[in-house]
Amino acid sequence: MIATALRGWRTFWFRPTRAYTLGVVRIAFGALIVMWTGTLLPGLRDLFGTEGIAPVPLREPFRWTVFQVWTSDQALFIGWAILLIAAVAMTVGWHSRLAAVVVFVLVLAFQYRNPTAFNSGDVVIRVEAFFLMLAPSGAALSLDQRRRTGSFWSTQIRAPWAIRLLQLQLSIIYLSSVRSKMSGHAWSDGTAVSYALRLYDMLLLPTPHAFVANPLLVNVATWSALATELALGILVWNKQLRPWILAAGVVMHTTIALTINVGFFSPAMFVLYLAFVPPTAIRDLPSTVRRWLARARGSGPGGIEVQQRHRSDRMELSAALRDSARSRR
Repeated sequence: MIATALRGWRTFWFRPTRAYTLGVVRIAFGALIVMWTGTLLPGLRDLFGTEGIAPVPLREPFRWTVFQVWTSDQALFIGWAILLIAAVAMTVGWHSRLAAVVVFVLVLAFQYRNPTAFNSGDVVIRVEAFFLMLAPSGAALSLDQRRRTGSFWSTQIRAPWAIRLLQLQLSIIYLSSVRSKMSGHAWSDGTAVSYALRLYDMLLLPTPHAFVANPLLVNVATWSALATELALGILVWNKQLRPWILAAGVVMHTTIALTINVGFFSPAMFVLYLAFVPPTAIRDLPSTVRRWLARARGSGPGGIEVQQRHRSDRMELSAALRDSARSRR
């Protein structure tokens, strides 16, 4: 039994697989950081400058950042420009490891420079930046991979530990959220959504008073949000239920993002959602798009091409597994 558990543990973390999913996560995260960096520019001097609301960098244990060494406003703008360049490089996969390290260091630097300017969505971004800094995120769908193989839409065979960390992070966030919400009263008595939709200074779209003041509708919305978060924390690991659970999460976060200003929390969670997309779905995406276009033009589906691709990928994966087994021996 112990041997079976150990095999399952090794398979879960280290069984070689195509890194397509990691490539998609890197692209989405890089694009997110480009947008995140862009939102910093208008308030860069006011939020982080020497004459802003936090003129002195925090000096706390384990919170060292580059802006504690270079404290001038000029250093802030240089750091901002370098972060933007690194985010673009990370998106396209150009020197991916170096770009990911720079992104993490500077995201950390800005967030620790003035923590009051950020919220939980920014914390999720920081965690994602840390995982992707450690991961071989340029192993698929990158200019680095194109330089190695001549094809952008290609991948290496890698252990999936980085994707597993991102997947577990999603479960931890939702389960912690449910636990925190149930420790209070507003969620357990079904009124939390009504309170949230009455924070008028944070609303993006006004909600009809008839909805906010209706006890039945508010209870349904509150308990539906809790049930969705609990399902995302647990049932997302069931392959049959996963598409439906993730779709429910997309609906929930899109609704929140359209009604309440929660910053980058929803987009950051969508990056974690991508960690559950199977590599085969990403691998077959160009063929799928070509089939859709062929059907739109009234041509054939191109099934032979897909079968040949599947056969080639199976041979490639089998060879990688044999190499991995030999290396363990």
